[in-house]
Amino acid sequence: MLECNFLKVNFKSFVLEDVIKLKRIYNKAEKDDGFRVLVDRLWPRGVSKEEAKLDLWLKEIAPSSDLRKWFNHDPKKWKEFKEKYKKEVLDNKQAFDQLKQVIKKNKVVTLLYGVKDERCSEAIVLKELLK
Repeated sequence: MLECNFLKVNFKSFVLEDVIKLKRIYNKAEKDDGFRVLVDRLWPRGVSKEEAKLDLWLKEIAPSSDLRKWFNHDPKKWKEFKEKYKKEVLDNKQAFDQLKQVIKKNKVVTLLYGVKDERCSEAIVLKELLK
């Protein structure tokens, strides 16, 4: 943390905010998305590979099938889901390291997900872990 009498700047957080973006895969791909990574285990319905414009499909980083089915996008389970998913990600060192390398090598990385309720996306948890 750099301190200048009146200003405190955490460069690590500042940089990550600019580097990692979150976006629904159903939204149109844009130039400023940078490197596009799908972080869902299942391919999103109705989206062609051409439309997705993916650079990487990292399904190994997605929540396990058991966790995904248990959560079932129930907002009441969000807090518990986050904790369980964080543990899964940290236990899956290979996939998490791969994602960290992608972020290190690219100016901008957009984590893509399919869930309708954008407040309950695994991409949010991944971004928190990467800070």
